[in-house]
Amino acid sequence: MLKHWKKLTLFLDEPGAPLDNNLCERALKKAILHRKNSLFYKTENGAAVGDLYMALTHTAELNGVDPFDYLVQLQCHATQATATPANWMPWNYRDTLAAGGGGTDPPG
Repeated sequence: MLKHWKKLTLFLDEPGAPLDNNLCERALKKAILHRKNSLFYKTENGAAVGDLYMALTHTAELNGVDPFDYLVQLQCHATQATATPANWMPWNYRDTLAAGGGGTDPPG
């Protein structure tokens, strides 16, 4: 370790450098888990759908949104989401709902 001390401590010269890479490791963990689960897809279309849902779920989590609620709202407001997809991203779909852009809310 002493032999490589200079290289190991280079990040200390950079102000604001994170002391860990947990964010990257969590993202990689999701991708690895998805890869393992994708062994059980029966068709290429099923794998594509699985990839789509993994991306939506992970993006929602990164934006502090409950993935289940987000996917439910997308399903309930599919017509509006298709017409104006930019208003239905995980980081702004709640604003769209609050502004009345989502049409009528589903019962329950």
